[in-house]
Amino acid sequence: MFKHILVPTDGSQLSTDTVRRAITFAHDAGARITFFFAKPDYPVAFYGEGALIDPTTPEKFAEMADKQAAEVLGACEKLAAEAGVDCSSVSSTSDIPYEAIIEAANNSACDLIFMASHGRRGFSGLLLGSETQKVLTHSKVPVLVYR
Repeated sequence: MFKHILVPTDGSQLSTDTVRRAITFAHDAGARITFFFAKPDYPVAFYGEGALIDPTTPEKFAEMADKQAAEVLGACEKLAAEAGVDCSSVSSTSDIPYEAIIEAANNSACDLIFMASHGRRGFSGLLLGSETQKVLTHSKVPVLVYR
């Protein structure tokens, strides 16, 4: 039924468990997977006089985000390869994860989004229950939520 599955991931334990289950699901369905990682955008905050200045430049921040994305997506690809499931990976920079997930599913012509029910947020996180809810609410692509 499903032939191309988008699996958003953030590298957390919950996300890794979801990736493993998605790989099993894809294997059983004969589907391929596109793993997705939403990289955070550089935080810009100005607080007036006496503001703390982050010594991390936008370029260094982007480099760190790219490295994290490569590590997380590489681990997912390795798991899929071990299971014999065809896969690819994509990442994009966005501070609005649910929109990035839906856009990735549409751009990759996925017919299912397979995602965790909740997770964590911030530089090391992608999925939060509210993000999953937003994907469910806004996506025209079917969503399977793994608990």
